Amino acid sequence: MRIRTAAPLALAAATALAGSLLATAPATAATHQGGLHLGKIQYDSPGTDTRSNTSLNAEYVDLHNNGTSKLQLKGYKLKDNTGYTYTFPSVTVAAGETVRVHTGKGTNAGAHVYWNRGSYVWNNTGDKARLFKPSGALLDSCSWSKGTGVKVCH
Repeated sequence: MRIRTAAPLALAAATALAGSLLATAPATAATHQGGLHLGKIQYDSPGTDTRSNTSLNAEYVDLHNNGTSKLQLKGYKLKDNTGYTYTFPSVTVAAGETVRVHTGKGTNAGAHVYWNRGSYVWNNTGDKARLFKPSGALLDSCSWSKGTGVKVCH
């Protein structure tokens, strides 16, 4: 019987402590430190995986420039765990803007670029996206396990 009465008391104390800690925490989450980073990844194309170009293009990775100046992405690389690699052509992303890398085929324009693949890149059951600078240095990475089909990295 003590266990049953002690557990609610311990739970109440823990809840009170957590509540006091939350009350002193800042109201807004910390922002990303700045620069280019992985944003939203739609790793599981909505609906049935049919390998149609529409389905392939619904699988994508967003890269966000949280810096204060535009960035030229030529030579940056996006890779998965298998080693599939997308090398950016001459694409500029303005400060505060996002560029979306679609898996399927299309014509690069504005904030949309295309890997031009005929099969999916990102594994629905778990994978890791890595963004490399032209020098080969790892800039950012984001991993997931089986989930909702969408991963928000930052």
